[in-house]
Amino acid sequence: MSRRVRFSPARLWAVVWKEFIQMRRDRLTFGMMIGIPMIQLVLFGFAINSDPKHLPTAVLLADHGPQARTLLRAIQNSGYFDVALVVQTEQAARDALAHGQALFVVNIPEQFSRDLVRGDRPVVLVEADATDPAATSNAIGALRTLLDTALANDFQGSLDYLATPPRPIELRVHAHYNPDANTQYNIVPGLMGVILTMTMVIVTGLAITRERERGTMENLLAMPTRPAEVLIGKIVPYILVGYVQVGLILLASRFLFDVPIYGNLLLLLAATLLFILANLAVGITFSTLVKNQLQAMQMSFFFFLPSLLLSGFMFPFRGMPRWAQMVGEALPLTHFLRVVRGILLKGNGIAEIVPDLWPIALFTTVVLTISVKRYRQTLD
Repeated sequence: MSRRVRFSPARLWAVVWKEFIQMRRDRLTFGMMIGIPMIQLVLFGFAINSDPKHLPTAVLLADHGPQARTLLRAIQNSGYFDVALVVQTEQAARDALAHGQALFVVNIPEQFSRDLVRGDRPVVLVEADATDPAATSNAIGALRTLLDTALANDFQGSLDYLATPPRPIELRVHAHYNPDANTQYNIVPGLMGVILTMTMVIVTGLAITRERERGTMENLLAMPTRPAEVLIGKIVPYILVGYVQVGLILLASRFLFDVPIYGNLLLLLAATLLFILANLAVGITFSTLVKNQLQAMQMSFFFFLPSLLLSGFMFPFRGMPRWAQMVGEALPLTHFLRVVRGILLKGNGIAEIVPDLWPIALFTTVVLTISVKRYRQTLD
């Protein structure tokens, strides 16, 4: 007959102490347990802002009368708009939207001040890049309110009749690329970058650590291959897997979610290759830094979390503080989201996406160099 063992606080404490010792020995896991909550705290507490302000704005100012200047100053002082460009033609305004240099173009027409004083209700046209509705909707709402108050001081004395309804200025908003403010148009193409980042980094992060854990690393070491040959050999199959994912997402975007495709798909696939390489390089580098598959998973999540939150996929990129935008600019997902949304929704060509391609290429080169050096150290 088995004898029932009584609960012992001493044995419990021994088990607890053993877990603490194991935790202290596994420094990477301990660092992740402390580091990931701290990253979440900082990002959600300081970096995430669903009401972005200081949005880059271009102004097409065709009238220099007193009311036009007052309106322009009111737009600048609202906090929602930063006048980054003063364009002279409508084509230059459209180019600024297509290249991402401006999210808004404010068009103050000729004879604006004269028509306003006459009571002719001049039209102020605002063209908005609506690929990310969350980034622009609050600013447009603020602009409607601003038109009611900006010229209040001017509407006194002989112009007091302009202070009575209806509004003396007509605001017209043209939302480009996503006129219905459909959030699926923004989210679904962005999912392509998010899914590629998550899967490519994780699967390649496990690649070399799996070899080490299964004891097959010795076979690789015995083969007459150079480190670059082994790394490329491990990367190529996952490139094909990445393209299968991209194909499925594109099919779902077009036929399930009715996302328009205005750009060149071959150009998108070429840009995607660079992005896949960037993520595979990150995964390979992680696999050379860690000792087992669990640590590889942890480091993959450590990279994925800031990529997801600081890229502009979930929250407006322009709403983040400057330091968070600088971190986001260093991550390949931030630039790939601009590339894929630009090609699909704006019909951008190579000239428009080059400013976002070279940062991904630079990132890939740096990380690949680190991975090759680390792999050589692994061999030693």
